[in-house]
Amino acid sequence: MDCKDAQKLLDSYTDRELDLVHTLEMEKHLRECGACAERHESNQALRSALNDPALYFKAPADLQRKLQSSLRRSIKAEAPARIRVWRWLNAAVPAALAALVILIVVPLLHGPSDDEILRREIVSSHVRSLMAGHLADVVSSDEHTVKPWFAGKLNFSPMVVDLKNQGFPLIGGRLDYIDNSPVAALVYQRQKHYINLFVWPSRSESDADTEMISRQGYNLFHWSKAGMSYWAISDLNRAELQEFTRHIQQLAPK
Repeated sequence: MDCKDAQKLLDSYTDRELDLVHTLEMEKHLRECGACAERHESNQALRSALNDPALYFKAPADLQRKLQSSLRRSIKAEAPARIRVWRWLNAAVPAALAALVILIVVPLLHGPSDDEILRREIVSSHVRSLMAGHLADVVSSDEHTVKPWFAGKLNFSPMVVDLKNQGFPLIGGRLDYIDNSPVAALVYQRQKHYINLFVWPSRSESDADTEMISRQGYNLFHWSKAGMSYWAISDLNRAELQEFTRHIQQLAPK
């Protein structure tokens, strides 16, 4: 993260509105950049000053009485219309509440589906790899180095290809644990964006078409082919991640 990017996010960082990844990047930048750190301190000082109780005052008793009297007169004048509204609400609210229970409450009682739980695991594993600075157990752009590294560590052999010529160089690979099983995580890069490609044997014998999902600011592409399940995830924009997905699918065993 450079100063230009940091200054765009500084106000959101001060207000604690950034996601976890951007927060960590900002904290690292502030430790290294004195100018941005000084501006952040100024933002914090301004925020503290605005929260000072001395800036606020309680309305005098006479003013409070006048406001209350004015409100009572206004409410009294609107009473007939309010009665009609309440009659309508009394009839409509039970039906609306029943609809809300069916659409919102009932699904919550059942909890998230298995597919949704898996998606959350994918996102968590991706974020965890960025937070820990542990993108790869084996760091190499050579597919003939990365692929043999998985031998003996998994009960399957993942496809490993370098997409440097397509603009997505291979960074390396690591072991991960998703859906109660060890999986292969292949790491690719697109400029400053990292892509995790998770691979493991599919539970279904049939292939599955590509599915695009967005979760927590990340794009995910999922498909199954030749008995293997693939999940690609990144904060890369949808079009470029889809391009990466197409390259992988073209090279995957049929």
